[in-house]
Amino acid sequence: MTRMKRSPDHEDEHIDLATHTDPDRNRLTPLLRLPPEPALAVVTALAAVVREAHVREREFPTPPGTLKRAQEFEEGDVYMAEAPFEGFFADRYLMDFYDVRERGVCSRMHLHTGLRFVRMMTGPATTIRVSSLVPITVLDAHWPGTPLLTVVDALPDAPVPRERHTVVVPENSWVDMQIPRGVSHQFNAVGPHAVIDSVHPEESIETLREGMSGYRMMAQTIFLAEQRSTADPCTEP
Repeated sequence: MTRMKRSPDHEDEHIDLATHTDPDRNRLTPLLRLPPEPALAVVTALAAVVREAHVREREFPTPPGTLKRAQEFEEGDVYMAEAPFEGFFADRYLMDFYDVRERGVCSRMHLHTGLRFVRMMTGPATTIRVSSLVPITVLDAHWPGTPLLTVVDALPDAPVPRERHTVVVPENSWVDMQIPRGVSHQFNAVGPHAVIDSVHPEESIETLREGMSGYRMMAQTIFLAEQRSTADPCTEP
């Protein structure tokens, strides 16, 4: 595979939305719904791991040239729970989502230089809007109740007209998503209780392929917009 980044360590690189074509589709599998109390307990405990890591980072900053495990991304704070090592190329991140209503901005549509597997978990009064430039394939699963809500609208603030395909993850839910390399996606949590458990199965490989100097979520990302839009387009329905 060829490299995707123009500048390997650039943490805010973006590409032309007008010419981008997704090479594949994201695949989303609804797993289960929980009662509000256990859903809140799981999400709160995982978010606490991330928050404690960021407290430690502020108190004892990672020395330059050393792997920084507490990082920030547009959707939330992240913590590298397990790092790659020689002979094992994958790693695992936890993300504590920001509530887009509190921040007043949406995260941008983007793609990654390597494939991702993410498990999204929500608690009470919280949903996650999962979007892409192409339809998201929702796979069959043992899912109680009505199918997940899907919405098609215009990508906000785009310099050229592009459709946005969204699946809404309901409250108190676990949903898995497979994200192929180079496929657009966008996550926005509406509410205070949302986390992601994310596995990057080729992080060492993609870092070498792109010529990056380290493992950083932002550097492994290419955005499809220069700036973020206001929160309104990613809070409804």
